[in-house]
Amino acid sequence: MKLKPLYLILVLCLMPKVQAQEVLSLEDAVKIALENNYEIRISKNDLDIDKTNASIGNAGMLPQIGANVVDNNSIQNATQTRSDGTVNKLNNAKNNSLVYGVGLNWTVFDGFKMFAKYDQLKTTQKLGEAELKLTIVTKISDVTSTYFDLVQQQQQLSALDSTIVISNQRLTLAQNRYTIGKASKLEVLNAQVDLNTDTTTYLKQKETYNNTKTLLNQMLARDVKTDFKVVNEITVDDKLILQDLISLAEKQNPQLETQILNKKIAELQLKQVKAARYPVVSVNSAYNFNETESSLGFVTQSSSRGLNYGFTATLNLFDGFNQRRSEKIAKLQLDNANVAIQQQNQTLQATLTTSFQTYLTNLELIKLEQKNEAIAKQNMDITLEKFRIGTIPTIEFRTAQLNYINAKVRYSNAQFQAKLSEIALKELAGNINF
Repeated sequence: MKLKPLYLILVLCLMPKVQAQEVLSLEDAVKIALENNYEIRISKNDLDIDKTNASIGNAGMLPQIGANVVDNNSIQNATQTRSDGTVNKLNNAKNNSLVYGVGLNWTVFDGFKMFAKYDQLKTTQKLGEAELKLTIVTKISDVTSTYFDLVQQQQQLSALDSTIVISNQRLTLAQNRYTIGKASKLEVLNAQVDLNTDTTTYLKQKETYNNTKTLLNQMLARDVKTDFKVVNEITVDDKLILQDLISLAEKQNPQLETQILNKKIAELQLKQVKAARYPVVSVNSAYNFNETESSLGFVTQSSSRGLNYGFTATLNLFDGFNQRRSEKIAKLQLDNANVAIQQQNQTLQATLTTSFQTYLTNLELIKLEQKNEAIAKQNMDITLEKFRIGTIPTIEFRTAQLNYINAKVRYSNAQFQAKLSEIALKELAGNINF
């Protein structure tokens, strides 16, 4: 059957692009995102920083060793009066002093603060790992949702394409009937208007589809103009169980894990604050070389070298009650961390419960809309045959046509919404994987 020029041009414009497009699978999209996504890369670098900081040196367990050189020189007009009354006087008297050597300072005890600090650094590294996991889970969820949004839009484009074909058939029939005198010009004009309306809807949907592809390319951190297609079907996991999801979330939800690690850090911070009640003991040692020269005096030149060593011990006896204040604040911060865990647990369970109910509703809607689409398709086929033989009016045919396209769109949307519910539940459980 001959197609109308507008639709024919539209099809011819789209065909070369379709043939050149690659089919991007969800697994490939996730893999590209894990490698390229900017937020994931930044989070990985932040984790590397935490790993680098988690060292015994950063915790203060290792000694400080340094080399030093001190060179002092002076030129003075000097007068010296000795005990026997002799007076020595010299202008531009030079005095030189040079000290150089290597010194060591090592804090060997600080109330176990250094050990708590090291544990805190290692816990901060684990917190970085949890934050990286949260970033990855969130980005995978975003990529997956956007991917299936494209699948849904691709299905809607297919449905709209089908309705344009039907509208073309209707216009051709109307023109043929008008030619043989069995239909009025009004019927042809109505058919043309409806075809133009369907084409406009298709073009708008195509624009939305292309914009969503650009968004997904942005998430994948690749050229936003990269062209691709997605798969044609949405498969929903209908075997999820609420209690299993709750159990998984309690073990591996990244946000809950973050709160638990924040509590651990607060505990270690309290230990470090309490360490100030104990003495701080440091040992020190140095090996120095000394050389001095003087133009005036009993000794005009001297040199020495040797080892110095000793220890230092300090104990805070009173600091204006600042120690007590610091401990009180650290305990309150620890209490806040405990409250945050309880709040996160309750929020997590509430969100899982409501999301699971939405998930069940969407599964039921899939079944219902699937039946509706089959009924609408059957009604459309019957109506089309009756319209061809002229036994039903145009408005009845248009109604059946719109009912069919709307049923297809609702079925596609029901699948998409159910998939979004599945993704949200797995994200909360920390269990998104492919």
